[in-house]
Amino acid sequence: MSEFRIFETDEFRKSLDKLPTGVSRFVRKKLIEYVYPQLRKDPFLGPNIKKLKGYDPATWRYRIGKFRVFFMVDQAEHIIFMLSLDDRRDAYR
Repeated sequence: MSEFRIFETDEFRKSLDKLPTGVSRFVRKKLIEYVYPQLRKDPFLGPNIKKLKGYDPATWRYRIGKFRVFFMVDQAEHIIFMLSLDDRRDAYR
């Protein structure tokens, strides 16, 4: 099975850019060192990955501390679409 490619949407990049500098560095480091390598191998399996109920098309979330990264997976094309990044308290409203 080949690795998945990751595509960051404009909304995802904007939400990452809005974070304070220190927090932004923390999140970007986690994305590069942990999240992206894990998602490239298997976007459906991991302790921080969870499928959200009631979403069509299917949407997943990855937990990074108090932040949640939401993504969709195109299995046919092997692409992961990074949709948004939200603080936990705002993510599920």
